[in-house]
Amino acid sequence: MGFLTRPRADPARQALIASLNSRIRAVLGLGEDDGLSLSEIVCADPACPGTETVVLVMRVGCLTEALKIAKPLAEVGEADIAALACG
Repeated sequence: MGFLTRPRADPARQALIASLNSRIRAVLGLGEDDGLSLSEIVCADPACPGTETVVLVMRVGCLTEALKIAKPLAEVGEADIAALACG
């Protein structure tokens, strides 16, 4: 009988996500009760940049807001994070 195993998370990627999460939370002024989700997706639409980072912001008492950064997680920089506050 075979067992399905969950692939191990890449520690470097997990550290990157934790760092981005912390920096984005600070820039957006999110509180402890607010949620934040980071995802990297490949967009099949030819108008898309290919791989992009989607930031879901879930503020208490507000509708979920989806913010996009037109690059992979590993390429997200300080200017990209600062631009989220302007959106």
